[in-house]
Amino acid sequence: MIGTFFDIVMHLDLHLLSFFQAHGFWIYVMLAAIIFSETGLVVFAFLPGDSLLFAAGSLAGSIGDGFDIRVLFIILCLASILGNKVNYLIGRYTGEALLNAKRFVLISRTQFKRSSLFYERHGGKTIIFARFIPVIRTFAPFVAGMSGMNMRTFAFYNLVSAFIWIGSLLFVGYWFGSLPIVKEHFTLIIYAIIAVSVIPILVSTMLRK
Repeated sequence: MIGTFFDIVMHLDLHLLSFFQAHGFWIYVMLAAIIFSETGLVVFAFLPGDSLLFAAGSLAGSIGDGFDIRVLFIILCLASILGNKVNYLIGRYTGEALLNAKRFVLISRTQFKRSSLFYERHGGKTIIFARFIPVIRTFAPFVAGMSGMNMRTFAFYNLVSAFIWIGSLLFVGYWFGSLPIVKEHFTLIIYAIIAVSVIPILVSTMLRK
């Protein structure tokens, strides 16, 4: 199962195309479920986000009819907004209990402190910044809810950050993903996106040492 997951991540473009060819419309549901889970449920912080959006946009640009980029943008924005909202509510009403639950090891005090520090430094803008940082983007709304961030303020930044995150990566993939040079090196580009996504985490870890 683990091997299958990593195979999907490493060959994301091929799997998306195969899924679309086999299931058609259900690709919208699958992509929305992944984005919702990654942003809304801390146990799924490991799911691909940035690379998935780029690959989905690229596929929409290549296929055209049958996989509408506008529909995809709306659906994924809604999934992202709803995911962050659910995560915020979980943090607001059950955050402390989850952190104290010994069996819930995927939420650690260390992860919480890292996200909390980032949140304290940047305030509401954290919700926007965090969208582009794997793991942090999953814990940021949880921390926002747990720390008692105003619900209306969170809703505003949640909406703005979803449009920026989904729109930028999705449409960059849509506009440039069909270029011959991008097609020929698509897998390498996916690796690069993943690498760039984790750079902020590596830098932050090095600075703390």
